[in-house]
Amino acid sequence: MNKKLAAALSGGAVLMLVLSGCSDDEGNKVDDWAKTFCDQAQPQIQKRANANQLIISTAADSKPATIQAADSKAFQDIAAADRALAKAVESAGAPPVDNGQKIQQDAIKELNATAVAYDGLKKQVDALDTTNQQKFADGLKVVSDNLAKIQNMDQDAVAKLQAGELGQAMAKQPGCQTPKASVPPSASPKAGAPDAQPSGAAKPSSSATSAKPSGSAKPSDSAKPSASAKSE
Repeated sequence: MNKKLAAALSGGAVLMLVLSGCSDDEGNKVDDWAKTFCDQAQPQIQKRANANQLIISTAADSKPATIQAADSKAFQDIAAADRALAKAVESAGAPPVDNGQKIQQDAIKELNATAVAYDGLKKQVDALDTTNQQKFADGLKVVSDNLAKIQNMDQDAVAKLQAGELGQAMAKQPGCQTPKASVPPSASPKAGAPDAQPSGAAKPSSSATSAKPSGSAKPSDSAKPSASAKSE
């Protein structure tokens, strides 16, 4: 049931700054900016990857309460990561490229807007009725549809931040590389709680999401909520 959300989260452009490729001809100022940003961004990129993995590793046939808890935490973490990424862009200053100040300001605005949207998804998930199988399935589908709308939000600003020599400079920084996702121990099922076993389905092509359709982390597998959730 939760597979649709997993792919929606991983398959769309959800504003995560993970890049690929490199260039040996970048100026020192651009490289310095990229290092400043990527060093701050790395924990947030990791948080996003972990959030995505939490959804994927929660079995599609888990009990509604288990799915609800996993999705709620994932959306909360993504919102927090996006806000922190916006602060990282702000802290790094205007990138030393043409129209750098506008690129910076637009990216900050875009990341904060996406964070608000994920806050909204968390509230929707938290409000789902986990005591009724059909109501929960129907509600989760609405959440999935709203997630798709977030993916369709204007992402030009972040794409510009990742483009050209600036994007190439960030690609060389360890902090902006694709992280290896993991589910925090605190998110794992506790004794006596419903199991959330890996579903083995809808695994992304990498462990992170990307705002730029490049050769880097842009999972594309699809996984949508089904009506098969167990009732508690």
